[in-house]
Amino acid sequence: MTPSQEKEALRNMILTFRVSELQMLLGFAGRNQSGKKTELQDRSLELLQLNSTPVQKRIRELFQSSQETQQAAMIPGANALQYSAAYAQMLGLAGFTTQQQGIPQAGRANPYAAQQAQQAAAFSAAYGTQPQQTKPIQANTQPVNVKFKQLPFYDIHGELLKPTSLVTQGSSRFQEAQFQFLLSPEQATNIASNRDIRMGSKLDYLYQIQLRFCLLDPSAEQGDEFPPSICVQVNGKMCTLPNPIPTNKPNVEPKRPPRPVHITPLCKLTPTLNNIVSVKWAADYGKSWVVGIWLVEKLSSDQLLERLSSKGKRNSDFTRELIKKKLTDDEDGIATTNLKVTVSCPLGKMRMSKPCRPTTCDHLQCFDAALFLMMNEKKPTWTCPVCDSAAKYDDLMVDGYFEEVIKAPELPDEENEIILNQDGSWNPVPKDEEEERKRKEKEEEERKNAVVLDLSDDDEDYTPAPKPAADPDAAPAEDLPVLPPPPPAEIECIDIE
Repeated sequence: MTPSQEKEALRNMILTFRVSELQMLLGFAGRNQSGKKTELQDRSLELLQLNSTPVQKRIRELFQSSQETQQAAMIPGANALQYSAAYAQMLGLAGFTTQQQGIPQAGRANPYAAQQAQQAAAFSAAYGTQPQQTKPIQANTQPVNVKFKQLPFYDIHGELLKPTSLVTQGSSRFQEAQFQFLLSPEQATNIASNRDIRMGSKLDYLYQIQLRFCLLDPSAEQGDEFPPSICVQVNGKMCTLPNPIPTNKPNVEPKRPPRPVHITPLCKLTPTLNNIVSVKWAADYGKSWVVGIWLVEKLSSDQLLERLSSKGKRNSDFTRELIKKKLTDDEDGIATTNLKVTVSCPLGKMRMSKPCRPTTCDHLQCFDAALFLMMNEKKPTWTCPVCDSAAKYDDLMVDGYFEEVIKAPELPDEENEIILNQDGSWNPVPKDEEEERKRKEKEEEERKNAVVLDLSDDDEDYTPAPKPAADPDAAPAEDLPVLPPPPPAEIECIDIE
């Protein structure tokens, strides 16, 4: 095959790709994957101008995979070179039964069958992609002993699919795996009959079927992480995944935000039918992945705050001893008799109602538990706003000492700063008398200066000594005869010449 014929063959392959396959090709080449299908096709066709061997190989792999997928969904008994899944679907919509779709009759009904057969034969002869009447090669999957990190806003009520490995099978970069799970009658009822009916909610499911991915590493608990170029289908419907985060690094595929996937709307909420989950991803050599499915109950920030309060609070004596230790610790040779802290939250800049801090942090400054949980409900980071270290929900505790300070009548409503003393006690920040005295003296001096200026403006007979010398231009009108100094300058210039 000549280079021009090869290029045309690759072009025809690209034109048969679906949106997901176009995105995988562009992601492999490090190009932008967003836009309409026509835009994705144009970008993909531009890759042919590079004459890149890896890109051409990737095009062949994607085409082979798409052909095998179509052949697996074909009408029984149909010729693989004549029919695609889309054409079979059109025949079904036109009212043809399986018996009516015989090969000779359907061949006459499809005017493009001969052209498709020629193209498929040319691709097979050039690239060895022989059509097969088999399903795509499945990746190696088996249950593994990997634990996912617990998500504070979800309570687990059942394990629908144990953590299962997604291990690369064969040399193809594009991998596929399929899983099934079945709901029990109780699980199906809990999901269908419980919705979020709070004001402003979207009637979302309170019991959700949750899909999670992570790295295959049994040595520690794993956080969520998506395989590259991942595509998920649930019962034949495309599953919406978190949008990838753009990156400026060349030849690096953007990663998706690490979060679970809510697949409940795509599932069959019945105990009599299996749910089928199909996962496609690009193999990343040196890395393997894990997938798991759970039935969870979604919690709100108010529920987590209630649980935090019911867990109990840190004894005020503990914080008092910590204050004593910090103020008496003079390793640097500097004696500290008191410490100023604030009872306003570093997140909302307002007075805290539930002061808390992680047990893993050694600072005294607290933050408001309600606001912290609300922010993590919107965007889970679980980072301490004081020291930027990890602040897990299980490590949070309400501080009894600062809760007593906030409720104390000695603390004025308008005052949010307090002084911690060396003995563990506290006091409101006192008014600085010296600073107040200086402020009054400054105001007195400004008033005196204002009076002097008023007298100089009102009294024409009074001429202060420093004023005429410092500002001769401000002299009255009778001083106008003194203006002739310019002529002496000219005379002086003449003398010099």
